[in-house]
Amino acid sequence: MRSCVLVGMMVGLALPAVAQTLPYAVVDTGQDVCYDDRRAILCPSAGQAFYGQDAQTVRTPARYHDNGDGTVSDLVTGLVWEKAFRRLNWSEAVSQAAAARTGGHADWRVPTIKELYSLMDFRGTTGLARPEQSGAPADARPYLDISVFRFEYPAQGRSIDAQYVTSTTYAGLTMGRDRAFFGVNFADGRIKGYPQDGGPGRRTWYARFVRGNPAYGRNDFVDNGDGTVSDRATGLTWTRGDSGDAAFAGRMAGTAKGDGRLDWREALAFCAGLDFAGHHDWRLPDAKELHSIVAYGRPADQPALDSVFQVSAIREADGSANWPYAWTSTTHLDGRQPGDFAVYVAFGKAMGNLRQGGMGSMGGMMGGPPPGRGGGMGPPDGGRGGMGISGGATRLLDVHGAGAQRSSPKSGDESRLPVGHGPQGDVLRIYNSARCVRG
Repeated sequence: MRSCVLVGMMVGLALPAVAQTLPYAVVDTGQDVCYDDRRAILCPSAGQAFYGQDAQTVRTPARYHDNGDGTVSDLVTGLVWEKAFRRLNWSEAVSQAAAARTGGHADWRVPTIKELYSLMDFRGTTGLARPEQSGAPADARPYLDISVFRFEYPAQGRSIDAQYVTSTTYAGLTMGRDRAFFGVNFADGRIKGYPQDGGPGRRTWYARFVRGNPAYGRNDFVDNGDGTVSDRATGLTWTRGDSGDAAFAGRMAGTAKGDGRLDWREALAFCAGLDFAGHHDWRLPDAKELHSIVAYGRPADQPALDSVFQVSAIREADGSANWPYAWTSTTHLDGRQPGDFAVYVAFGKAMGNLRQGGMGSMGGMMGGPPPGRGGGMGPPDGGRGGMGISGGATRLLDVHGAGAQRSSPKSGDESRLPVGHGPQGDVLRIYNSARCVRG
């Protein structure tokens, strides 16, 4: 299981100097173990099931330097971070950053979601305890390098409530009522939209300010005219369409759905076996690579992708139009069986089935956006049964915003999934889209 990891580490030592020439260097996720759809495995060879996942691709490992003055330099991204964290309301984050003098510097800012996500380390795990447990489980590991950065699990409430603020806001509403900002949770390895006013109880959040490299997170896309898009900021090249695009219809024979929706194993195989635009070194992107192309700030009735891309359309269980979740090659070590979920990015609304009782005033449900510009996918299978939200009527809502990063089961029967997963009733899907990358 370690052979492919050691090679990656050895080759990776020479990469950071190259990455620094890129204004938006995508840092490795840190994941160094391979998984099937349930557990850790020996890394598969080309042509075998589950080949092409995160741990098998050599990228730029994180490199930090503790400056000894309360700051940490990221030698890959060019960003400089506060070593410690703060607690604050989202509304006061900008003024606190402006007033900060950590390390003798006066140019601190609230990080964007792409800046903050560069610190995510997917060797983290939530542990085997239930998420509502107070106090961190003994087997939990933060999604952050705690040998460099200070971190705490909340002393009260849920141990996974370690959400950090960013300056990136959502153009739509979450939960049917909330103006949201996108935050990174270093306790459970997710990006979600959180209420700017703190929500019920007016809760506070964590914060870590940043300075340096103002170009980080800004894409520089070029349409190559051959069905691919290059990003000169990251050095990555993408398929213009996802797996539901008409260009890939011939590749869907033999897949379970046949319409571009793929489970995780199928998504890995689709990209690893793709011969397109004169290239055959395509792969399923890892979580940080896929996140690099999210276009935050787009109108709520459009996908969170630059218009240079094509994106397939889907229909939600209530018939409303949306855009799909997109698989990454990164396993999410969450839940009672670490290894059975994989990370996805929601390029459309991140849906949830919320119980109507006890939710308070939600306002009107947002209307569905128009279909995407690419090919179409069939409707997601409606999940019923299993453990999740039970009792009382539920309402399908955008609970975390387009651009959220969550996770779903890699395989199984979608009809047996819970109608709502977790406290926000996350809609789980086994069959999602895939967008391939190279470079």
